[in-house]
Amino acid sequence: MQNRISSFPPIIDQESKILILGSVPGVKSLEKQEYYGHPQNKFWKIIFELFEVDFTENYVEKIEILKKNKIAVWDAIDTCERKGSLDSEIRNEEANDIKNLLQTHPNIRAIFCNGGKSYKNLKKILDKNSEIPAYLLPSTSPLHTISFEKKLEEWKILKTYL
Repeated sequence: MQNRISSFPPIIDQESKILILGSVPGVKSLEKQEYYGHPQNKFWKIIFELFEVDFTENYVEKIEILKKNKIAVWDAIDTCERKGSLDSEIRNEEANDIKNLLQTHPNIRAIFCNGGKSYKNLKKILDKNSEIPAYLLPSTSPLHTISFEKKLEEWKILKTYL
């Protein structure tokens, strides 16, 4: 496999209270250089619904909404090889340094994994007795076909930690 890809830097500051962890950016996200850049990924729609904010396509404004609501975003995988955007096609992955991120941002109270791949990878990274709870949420990817309403309902747990 020849397509080595890299994650983006984390969106985080010292006020962040929760970390949303994806696996690694998909093709559209890499093209746009934006987290959750695929137009049919429901991540941003869920965030805007949770915080009752009017939706915008402006990426800078999207980041401001995250920071205003004390949400950090990153990926479990730093680099990997992958053909296309499917998590099942990920090979030869190297993890992001999540332990260091948590040490340098002690206000993080919980981690929410956007789908199974990020959750599985996080479990390999964190100690079993980590004091920070980690939750598996339904993927916002258009390939995860449960309804938007069901995804939104499960994602409401974020607000418990804010």
